[in-house]
Amino acid sequence: MKAEKLSISLPPSLVEFIENYKSNKGCKSRSQVIEEALELLRNRELEAAYREASAEVDSDWNVAVADGLANETW
Repeated sequence: MKAEKLSISLPPSLVEFIENYKSNKGCKSRSQVIEEALELLRNRELEAAYREASAEVDSDWNVAVADGLANETW
């Protein structure tokens, strides 16, 4: 995997959390812990986007699909 090196500053409490997580979960590095955290954030954003998109579904669609025709008719 190609990676780009970043430099970040974190409060001591988060650094301690990262170190504890790394030790307790068997992660190989701090980077792996942060990568897992960022994947969780990305997934949360995607879920929110999917929820928003599904809320935009046209309510008339439900009327159209409930027209009495079974899927087998198609």
